[in-house]
Amino acid sequence: MGRDKRGGWVVAVDALHGMGWGAAQREIEAGNVIALFLFLSPVPTFWRIIRRRSTEDFSGVPYNMTLLNCLLSAWYGLPFVSPDNILVSTINGAGAAIEIVYVVIFLVFASTQRTRLRMLGLASAVAAVFAAVALVSMLALHHGQARKLMCGLAATVCSICMYASPLSIMRLVVKTKSVEYMPFLLSLAVFLCGTSWFVYGLLGRDPFVAIPNGCGSFLGAVQLVLYAIYRNSGGNKAGAGAGKQQAGDDVEMASDAKSSKKIADDVGGDGKEDRLV
Repeated sequence: MGRDKRGGWVVAVDALHGMGWGAAQREIEAGNVIALFLFLSPVPTFWRIIRRRSTEDFSGVPYNMTLLNCLLSAWYGLPFVSPDNILVSTINGAGAAIEIVYVVIFLVFASTQRTRLRMLGLASAVAAVFAAVALVSMLALHHGQARKLMCGLAATVCSICMYASPLSIMRLVVKTKSVEYMPFLLSLAVFLCGTSWFVYGLLGRDPFVAIPNGCGSFLGAVQLVLYAIYRNSGGNKAGAGAGKQQAGDDVEMASDAKSSKKIADDVGGDGKEDRLV
């Protein structure tokens, strides 16, 4: 039996591809369940906002970014853009609907007029970017492959930005030796979600699904390693206090796609926040 002279990576991808659509279906079903958990993880925070009728010091930026990611990914998965990826559209369409509810709640209960105007500006920017991508892909790109390439690149860049958002939180964990602002369950969910979609992308030989979710899987794994290292550490309280405000926005980003500090604490029963697709 002759040795396969192709690279080991290519052989591994071909082996996964040979598993067929059934395996891909199972992977995306698992990924959809975990992704739905991530989309719903801010619910305790928004219930708090509704009860107190104020957004307090929560940041609305992550929800707008997650909304943009969901919209672009849902568009990419449509049959006339990327054939055989309809399940990508369904979960991200559901995610977009959930994020729209979050944005509306944030607008209604914004603690200041400045916060409300900022959220309106961000929401308008999200709508403009999505509309631009959709219109250009439909009106200017009539070749199917060119349309898939443009929409895939837009969705990939947005997804990678979301997955990379917890980097400052990981730095804070190392600095303070405390995992207070990096909840375990959300880190685990991001790792599992990224891994499931990464495998699905390999099975379908779709780099626009595999690459960003491969990054998410890797960063989720790094967070789990940091959690294992520092979970029993008392932590540097002074350093943690100094980094609290910065952690608020960054932890939030991770829920969504690839969540925020305050969501994380709410989910954990603390009343603070969480961490992003």
